[in-house]
Amino acid sequence: MEFNDHFNELSLAYKELAFQNGEKEKRAAELIVANKELKFQSEEKEKRAAELALANEELLFQNREKEKRAAELVIANLELVFQNGEKEKRAAELAVANQKLLLQNEEKEKRAAELVIANHELSFQHREREKRAAELIIANQELKFQNAEKEKRAAELAVANQELQYQNVEKEKRAAELAVANLELLFQSGEKEKRAAELIIANHELEFQNGEKEKRAVELVRAYNEIKKAEAFLKEYANGLEEMMFITQHKVRQPVTNILGISSLVDTLLHSPDELLRAIGFMKDSAILLDIFTKELTAFIDNLEQRGKRI
Repeated sequence: MEFNDHFNELSLAYKELAFQNGEKEKRAAELIVANKELKFQSEEKEKRAAELALANEELLFQNREKEKRAAELVIANLELVFQNGEKEKRAAELAVANQKLLLQNEEKEKRAAELVIANHELSFQHREREKRAAELIIANQELKFQNAEKEKRAAELAVANQELQYQNVEKEKRAAELAVANLELLFQSGEKEKRAAELIIANHELEFQNGEKEKRAVELVRAYNEIKKAEAFLKEYANGLEEMMFITQHKVRQPVTNILGISSLVDTLLHSPDELLRAIGFMKDSAILLDIFTKELTAFIDNLEQRGKRI
């Protein structure tokens, strides 16, 4: 708005200067006409003086024409006085016109200085807008990087799920082996009376089988503990991902939406510097919020990884 006001004032100043230049040219033309008329009158005065000289010479011979010539001389003098007065008026008008032209030139210089200041201010605003656009590009790149990190975390979660499924399969295998061992132990107990002769061998074999069973039981307990840990880690990771999705969809998306909305209005605000500055300010505030939320998201991911390692 301020730039438009300066531009309107400068346009009016230029129109006024053009009008004054036209008036000056008119005054100059009138002065030229007056000078021509004064020259003509001077020539007429010289003619009158010549006639007066002739009249004086003739006065010696023509006393009767003396009064006529004297009257003509008086008329010529009156006309000369009148012409001199007109000449002085024209000179005064020219002096006034020169003073007015000097004042108009000073006003024109002031308007030109104001236009230079307005151009500097507009250049500064363009540079500020370019800085804001660069900050927006950096924020978009950082958001893209964070989305890539989120995809990596999702891929890691998928790998963890696959590993948990594998451990569940191993647990089922261990359980099946334990069931087979229990059946075999029952069968051997039923055959104990029949195998009395082979009791020593059966006892050795049973001890061996019990040792294997204990190993299987220890492995099964370890596998069960690992599965519990994996389930706890997976549950913690899933909760963390839900919180990450919440932060991304609610906290991060809002400033991004604001930045996109304001950037779509930048072209429409180019002719309103004040509105453009306000829009850039809102865009900067949204970029700051986006930076804060992304830092919170990064800290949350690091905390989630530390919790997973502790599990």
